[in-house]
Amino acid sequence: VQLVESGGGLVQPGGSLRLSCLFSGDIWSMLEVAWYRQVPGREREFVAEITGSGRTNYADSVKGRFTAYRDVHERTMYLQMSSLKSEDTAVYYCKSDWEGNAYWGQGTQVTVSS
Repeated sequence: VQLVESGGGLVQPGGSLRLSCLFSGDIWSMLEVAWYRQVPGREREFVAEITGSGRTNYADSVKGRFTAYRDVHERTMYLQMSSLKSEDTAVYYCKSDWEGNAYWGQGTQVTVSS
């Protein structure tokens, strides 16, 4: 299982950005997936998840602004981010929990600044 994020960049406060996470390997690795983010000097924090049943859960800090979804045919998970704030600046990672293992992508930088 390999995960590759893309879509990060520089965006102004209030703007939008969509991150992608491309999966390779076993398609079932897309069953339990999540987005995390990390700021230098701080622990990686949960952002959003999609469960095996398709339910989505979000951190309180992004609820109502971020939407996580997946397209199995495209083997891609997305994170649509809107109303971005400076505190959303971080490296964003996608994660898969599959067969007792956690798989991570390499991360993509999101910078929210004017």
